[in-house]
Amino acid sequence: MATNAQQLESFVKEALQAGRKKSDIAEVLESAGWPKPQINNALDAFADDTYPVPVPKPRPSLSARDAFLYLVMFSTLYYGALNLGNLLFVFIDRAFPDPAYAHDYHGDSQRWSTAAIIIAFPVFLFMARYIGKQIKRNPFKRLSPARRWLTYITIFIATAAVLGDITTLIYNLLGGALTVRFILKVLVVAIIAGSAFTYYLLDLRKEEKE
Repeated sequence: MATNAQQLESFVKEALQAGRKKSDIAEVLESAGWPKPQINNALDAFADDTYPVPVPKPRPSLSARDAFLYLVMFSTLYYGALNLGNLLFVFIDRAFPDPAYAHDYHGDSQRWSTAAIIIAFPVFLFMARYIGKQIKRNPFKRLSPARRWLTYITIFIATAAVLGDITTLIYNLLGGALTVRFILKVLVVAIIAGSAFTYYLLDLRKEEKE
C-alpha cells in the first residue's frame, strides 16, 4: 500500500516536472486503473504553482505531543461521560426506588461519580480549549492523524451505545417490562451518546468543508 502510494506520488512529481497539467495526469492515471481517491491524494501533495519544479505541500504527521494531547482530551471525555451517566442513574434510582431491593442508594457510587466528574470535565474543557487555540493558530493541525482516529473511534463508540440502548428498549418493550425508571435510564444513555455522536460528526463535516 505504502509502496503503491510512493510510486504514484513519484510518477505525479515527474509528470509535473515535465510540464504536464494535473487534469491530464489524472486522466492518464484513471485510464491506467488507479482509484480516484488515490489520484487526488497524490495530486494534492503538490501545490498549484508556476514554480519550475513541483512544490510539495505540508502533510499531517503523527507526533507524540499531539497523540498525548488528544488521548488526554478524549479519555477524560469518556471517563466523565461514563460517570455522569452513572450519577444520573443513581438519581433515578433514588427518585424511583425498586421495592425489590433495599440499598443505600449507591452512596459510594454517587460520591465516586461526583468526584470523577469534578476532575474529568474541567481537564477535558481545558484540553479542548488549548487544542482549539492551537488549531486556530495553525488550521493544518486539524488534520492530525491522532485527532481523526480518536474522533472516528468516539463516533463509533457513541453509535454502538445508541444502538445498544435502542435494542435494550425494544427488548424490554416486547417483554412488557417497561418502567419509568428504565425509560429514564434509556434516555440518559441516548442523550449522552447522541450528543457526542452529533457533535463530532458535525465537526468532521465542518473539517471536510474547510
